Amino acid sequence: MGYEASLRVWRGDAGSGSLVDYEVEVNEGEVVLDVLHRLQATQASDLAIRWNCKAGKCGSCSMEINGMPRLGCMTRMSTFEQEDVLTITPMRTFPVIRDLVTDVSFNYAKARTIPSFSPDPAIKLGEFRMQQEDVNRSQEFRKCIECYLCQDTCHVVRDHTENEGAFSGPRFLMRVAELEMHPADEADRRNIAQDDFGLGYCNITKCCTEVCPEHIKITDNALIPMKERVAGRKYDPLVWLGSKISRRPEKAGTPAVPGKR
Repeated sequence: MGYEASLRVWRGDAGSGSLVDYEVEVNEGEVVLDVLHRLQATQASDLAIRWNCKAGKCGSCSMEINGMPRLGCMTRMSTFEQEDVLTITPMRTFPVIRDLVTDVSFNYAKARTIPSFSPDPAIKLGEFRMQQEDVNRSQEFRKCIECYLCQDTCHVVRDHTENEGAFSGPRFLMRVAELEMHPADEADRRNIAQDDFGLGYCNITKCCTEVCPEHIKITDNALIPMKERVAGRKYDPLVWLGSKISRRPEKAGTPAVPGKR
């Protein structure tokens, strides 16, 4: 049975904006994106929303609902009480283009700076073998739909815009960790994780994991293991002594030392 929901939707652009109140019909089984589409069709035809698949796989309809970063297409109206007022705003971490649409180009710029997958060229196609544990790890990280909700909720950039240059955010630290822990990748990415992507800024609050719609354990399976690898490189006395003897500073993407994994 349907009812009238109270919505407060942020309307505006990069210059200015405000919350506007609406009453919108809600039918059984609908999600927030359904209600926003009805709002477009009946009251606010110029409302800007980014969306594509409506199936939780494209990551386009990221927004904040009652202050929580969520996908509009995966947030059921039944999770709220009928008398609740839903406040729907754009992702706070990124610049607003218009209404609920934000400029997420920061993420694409960060993605381009990650050194690509670097397998051993001597291994021919079909010759490499992986343990199932390594396959499972890669598959978990590859579930990411790049909705950037983890980027949005991470307070390192959400509350401190001055960190944007030094900190890539959890999505791309996870990508660095994915490559570093991949048994076929020959590059050593520990230094760039710390120096170029700002791993040290992460204080493992797990807020990124909490909002991930794919339920990837970003903190436990990517960020903490990467921190352990960086700490081993920096503070292990044998590794430190070896680096002093060799006097050969490592560069980003250099071949891994024996026993990398």
